[in-house]
Amino acid sequence: MMTLSILTVLGLVLLKLSLNVLHPRQWTLQQSISDAYMTYETAYAERVTFDTLTGTTSPWPIYPTVTNTAVVLGRLPGGTAINGTISRTRAEVVMTDAENPAAMKIWKAQSVLTYRIGRRTYVKSRTILRSQ
Repeated sequence: MMTLSILTVLGLVLLKLSLNVLHPRQWTLQQSISDAYMTYETAYAERVTFDTLTGTTSPWPIYPTVTNTAVVLGRLPGGTAINGTISRTRAEVVMTDAENPAAMKIWKAQSVLTYRIGRRTYVKSRTILRSQ
């Protein structure tokens, strides 16, 4: 009976230790997924045409207006979704004639991703400069 109790306690301790090892890996996986989503967001801002970016139906409205969209960043093993909110806005970069002799139009598109892991909230942002 004593041996069975010791084996049970030992089994529970080993289970707890294995879960402690897996928890940081899960956090790292979620960080990698959010980084991958922000890479997609950067590529999207760079590939959209300049007319679309600066148009009235742009995914990035003119600051101070911000669009908030719920997104699924990915799924964990077991099918658990990692949800977040992407906020987008854009602003024109104003420069003097001396700073911008070619009179280029320059816009700054900003995407901010907010998501939760456990009880903590994380924020990642990307700012993309587009010129024409």
